[in-house]
Amino acid sequence: MDRLRQRADFLAVANGARVNSPAFVLQSLDRRSLGRDDLGPVRIGFTVTKKNGNAPERNRIRRRLRELVKRLDPVSLQPHHDYVLVGRRGALSRDFTTMLDDLRIAITKPARHTTAKGSDNGSDKGRRPNPRPGPAASRKPD
Repeated sequence: MDRLRQRADFLAVANGARVNSPAFVLQSLDRRSLGRDDLGPVRIGFTVTKKNGNAPERNRIRRRLRELVKRLDPVSLQPHHDYVLVGRRGALSRDFTTMLDDLRIAITKPARHTTAKGSDNGSDKGRRPNPRPGPAASRKPD
């Protein structure tokens, strides 16, 4: 099992599937879906945003997430996948065994796939038309 360290790898996994938990979000990406014949090992990355507290709190969240992965059976991780654990503030107060169970469930759970941000696919479902005309349409002809 290797670690993700490059920003590009984290961004690629962010466009993959995700499973939410009170203590973390598990993002996953099948590297074969990118058109690569990647037979490398499973890679895991950890991240905690600044909104989760100051540096010591973020480091404690990250340490707890790393320990979760160490105690996880490596066979349960899918081959040819990259995973990113995004820490949440709930990781500070949540029981460790409960977090470990959450991670085991998140890996086996069918993931919710996200779409790329900004992709519209041409549908206008759920959108209301703009009620105000643009400035050119509101002027009277001379």
